Amino acid sequence: MRRGVRGRRVLTPEGLRPATVIVEGETVAAVTDVAPEGLPIDDVGDAVLFPGLVDCHVHMNEPGRTEWEGFETATRAAAAGGVTTVVDMPLNCRPVTTTLAAFERKLEATEGRLHVDAAFWGGVVPKNTHELPRLARAGVLGAKAFLCHSGIDDFPRATAEDLRQAMPIMAEAGIPLLAHAELELDAPPCPPGATSYDAWLASRPRQWEDAAIALLIELCRETGCAVHIVHLSSASAVPMLRDARAEGLPLTVETCPHYLCLSAEGVPDGDTRFKCAPPIREEANREALWAALGEGVIDLVISDHSPCTPGLKKLATGDFCGAWGGIASLSLGLSSVWTEAQQRGVPIERLAAWMSAAPARFAGIDDRKGAIAPGMDADFFAWDPDAPFPVAPERLYFRHPISPYLGRELRGEVLATWLRGRKVYEGGAFEAPRGRPLLHRKPS
Repeated sequence: MRRGVRGRRVLTPEGLRPATVIVEGETVAAVTDVAPEGLPIDDVGDAVLFPGLVDCHVHMNEPGRTEWEGFETATRAAAAGGVTTVVDMPLNCRPVTTTLAAFERKLEATEGRLHVDAAFWGGVVPKNTHELPRLARAGVLGAKAFLCHSGIDDFPRATAEDLRQAMPIMAEAGIPLLAHAELELDAPPCPPGATSYDAWLASRPRQWEDAAIALLIELCRETGCAVHIVHLSSASAVPMLRDARAEGLPLTVETCPHYLCLSAEGVPDGDTRFKCAPPIREEANREALWAALGEGVIDLVISDHSPCTPGLKKLATGDFCGAWGGIASLSLGLSSVWTEAQQRGVPIERLAAWMSAAPARFAGIDDRKGAIAPGMDADFFAWDPDAPFPVAPERLYFRHPISPYLGRELRGEVLATWLRGRKVYEGGAFEAPRGRPLLHRKPS
């Protein structure tokens, strides 16, 4: 069926302009000033028609830990936040996605549960190098390693030697290494039962991140394997990242809304909803991350949605050291970042670059995702960037409504979301799941 979506502010690769997006089947056939006579039209008026966000760092935890989250609840929250493509992390599901057999189980678990499209990362752990080519052939877009304890024993950390073995194999397979960049160096341990946020922050100093990033740059140079730094929180690593990029190394960097929107000075003691690793750092560090994002040293912004059950967050005791570390924010990424970006004079077009186009390009799916343009999947959402709204539990949509953004007022409300030309969300209501697994990077 041929149909159109019209608006006075359609965000195309050339910028915001009045246009009608003509959809043929599941793809964009044209973006035109004048719609053909008799074409069925959805008119979004003054709302911004924004390219679907690509969130390439989401922990959906299925199969195995679906009491933490699951494909259906996570992708429902994604649709409500304008995210039309998610890329699933290889943990904290059970089994972790470090073997072909585990990946096949994960794909089976998606059936009938995806409100948006989903792609997948594999994992790099000790002694699984033989599985990496098999995972790549099966369709994972890359593979992730932890340089420190991952938080679960079934996804052990990779040493420098493990990575030296894995990275040439990954380079040959054409997939990047994603790395949680913290090396466990000397630091004051977080005292058991501590409710002080300062105690948690001191136990994960920025030197851990900086040392890990220095190692990853060297391994990137040594092996030629593309390296992606996930969830950068330490702004003091920016100079070496800038130099590595100038050298021409295949290195990319992401950060998260919680590092751009929250600061250590504003975390109440005992409020473990703010706990994550690497930790939320000081206000000056936050501003330096904004500067690096504006400069282009940081490529993209993703959620790192990492939920758990309420009990694991230790909300009753406020135990920062014992609580699970992870921020839940999948439906709030655009609005939280826009609330801060608007105050800094950042135009809407930059948000689309950071949250749609760049993550699609990094994931290797920018031949179909990340822009409103002919030939692309018809993924977009209607968004009122001026609408303020309070963050309330009923607006979160993921499995457990626990988030540090609760009670805050954000700007920019998602009104409706289209996936491959079909409306899947509008005004708090969802259509039946119609998302699909996305396999394989585009041909290089």
